[in-house]
Amino acid sequence: MLSPEQSSISQEMEKFIIHCKQAGLKVTHQRTIIYRELLQRPDHPAAETIHKRITKEVPSISLDTVYRTLATLEQHGLVKRIQTAESQARFEAAIFPHHHLICSACKDVMDIVWPEFDQIELPASIHDWGAISSKNAVMYGVCTNCQARC
Repeated sequence: MLSPEQSSISQEMEKFIIHCKQAGLKVTHQRTIIYRELLQRPDHPAAETIHKRITKEVPSISLDTVYRTLATLEQHGLVKRIQTAESQARFEAAIFPHHHLICSACKDVMDIVWPEFDQIELPASIHDWGAISSKNAVMYGVCTNCQARC
């Protein structure tokens, strides 16, 4: 019997396969393993970290393949890129709307759900600019673990 976490990952993988097929994307082993890695570990890894982790299962996968796969999945809304202050993109599976807190000291990224932010009406001047498709907040600070070390 699957644990609730395993069941959730299985359900998300089923949605991933359906979304790929609807988008005309082949469901390749590389895409599947990279997406599963993002689902299983919510630590918002960089492409290099993902590559290091999955080479244990697929030793022949190149870092370039990981980068290209992440770009393709991002283009189709399956993966989100989080730009960090150190200019290193981090990635996550895009399964629910949320925002991010990033610790300036340890670089940890934490998801936060902020419905009030999502519902804020945008200023009228933005409407003159064009159509907004999404809003995202990224906040930087120092987490309590790092504060305790100081």
